[in-house]
Amino acid sequence: MTDKPIKGGVATWACLPGFPPAVIFPFTPGERFGVRSLYEFQMLMYRPLYWLGRDGAPEIDWDLSVGEEPVWDETGRTCTVRIKPWKWSNGETVCADNVIFWMNMLKVKGPRFGAYSEGYFPDNLVSFEKVADDKVSFTFDKAYSTNWVLLNQLTMITPMPKAWDRTADGPADATHDIDQAEAVYEFLMAENGDVVEEDNSHRTRWADSPVWSVVNGPWRLKSYTEDGVVTFVPNEHYSGPNPAHLDELRQVSTTSDEQQYELLQSGDVQVGFLPPGMGVQPDGDPTKGGPNPLGDGFQLEPQILFNINFMAVNFSNPTVAGHLIRQPYVRQALQSCFDQEYGAREVYQGYGWSQTGSIPVLPKSDLVSPKIAERGGFWPFDLEKARELLADNGWDVSASPAVCVRPGTGPGEAGEGIPAGTELSFSLRYWEGRPSLARLMAQFRDDAAKAGIEIRLEEVMGSVLVAEDGPGEKRMWQLSCWGGGWVYNYPTGENLFQSGAACNFSNWRDAKADELIAKTVTTDSLEALYEYQEYIAEQAPVIFMPTFPRRLFEVAGNLRGFSPINPYGLINPENWYYIDDTADGAS
Repeated sequence: MTDKPIKGGVATWACLPGFPPAVIFPFTPGERFGVRSLYEFQMLMYRPLYWLGRDGAPEIDWDLSVGEEPVWDETGRTCTVRIKPWKWSNGETVCADNVIFWMNMLKVKGPRFGAYSEGYFPDNLVSFEKVADDKVSFTFDKAYSTNWVLLNQLTMITPMPKAWDRTADGPADATHDIDQAEAVYEFLMAENGDVVEEDNSHRTRWADSPVWSVVNGPWRLKSYTEDGVVTFVPNEHYSGPNPAHLDELRQVSTTSDEQQYELLQSGDVQVGFLPPGMGVQPDGDPTKGGPNPLGDGFQLEPQILFNINFMAVNFSNPTVAGHLIRQPYVRQALQSCFDQEYGAREVYQGYGWSQTGSIPVLPKSDLVSPKIAERGGFWPFDLEKARELLADNGWDVSASPAVCVRPGTGPGEAGEGIPAGTELSFSLRYWEGRPSLARLMAQFRDDAAKAGIEIRLEEVMGSVLVAEDGPGEKRMWQLSCWGGGWVYNYPTGENLFQSGAACNFSNWRDAKADELIAKTVTTDSLEALYEYQEYIAEQAPVIFMPTFPRRLFEVAGNLRGFSPINPYGLINPENWYYIDDTADGAS
């Protein structure tokens, strides 16, 4: 039997619980900067300058990129990018001005963009300019790794149409006058609506907006309902490759893994995911699907991303909890209480693996420090080591929670701002509606208690958690876990661990880390990458957690074009199509 494609049809995608698309404006702030709003929503409509992931490999897809490959001059400091003449849905041509418009906004509002890191793009540019209607040049302050520039810098750019260059008073010109960028930004953020508010009423206006309806991707937004159903239809003016086969793509909100699984069983969704606790990988290879509880009617596809998982710890908390977190030995003890192997083996049923530091373990590469790989991380699960760290630094661990008995800042004392009698106790907020995560957090709580650390658990809706517990000064949260972490382009760390980075979720500032990160972006030397990641692993500015496929995708058996899985988390539903599985033919 051969596959006989069917033109048209509707495919419904079940969103992860608690994470509806929250921002349509591609200039997404750090508190909403994640796969769900960017890669699974915005980029269907607004194509970035460079498309990450090609045929399942972690590289640039030049065919799907608006920009052609950068051309570097002999100094290694200036690159020129030609813009392909794709069309916006209002008839405008994608051009150099659209890139300059974005760059002017980034120059003015960089700290409000989730991928911004102080001192890097665009701060490390001497100039950027339009050199032809279809060409833009970027001159850097020194020579950098060209691989890093492409993957971590130029991928930040999303060309914006002239139709967006306006304020509430009418057309503006932030494209040519950078002083107007602030007002245009404020207008576009107002058109987006409150990025923290969870009510969908402001999102229902997006489809009919004269701003957001101007798209250059293969899809446009048809509707966003009060109850969170998102419907896309093909952009009839799309001029890039691979126009959509389907008539509609729907994305539905879910409240729990169980509810989503019921939708799969009933046939109400064609793309969903197997709840992590239900999937079993008997061979321990998380990259391959094991037995499928849904049977032959669905294809099981593990979504392996180039990512790490971690729990953020809040260095900016102004209470005694913040003083505790700022002590390296406390963070090291917390890391030593996390049994990642238990999580990978028992909670994630063989679909998980231990994350030993700031560089992804999978997909396998030579980027992971051999020193870290050999020892299983600087702080593998070891409750006795955790107790030793605490006892050596002024804590009585004979009871739980442990009590500070040697206050002060000298050797063997608890540290600044920690009075005698302080109990070692933290609140931990985590993403609700995920039984596997709840089980992992409960195990962490129980193990930590054996070492003298009290963990007080609280479930919070995922999108609320990310919005409220994101980077920022003097926020009151202590430990926060949204069940994920960070998907890298190239794993140099300036987004996560650079002082002042928009997505430095722990609000950590460390001069040595900044220095080591700076080395990784100016050379392709693996030794620089190893030195950086070893320091991060030793300092534990986050608590590394077992990593697992972002989802065990369940895809309807008659839906094709879904794989290969993009290692960065982007999706291409324009490639999806149904087959006539009743038709017979020679194979």
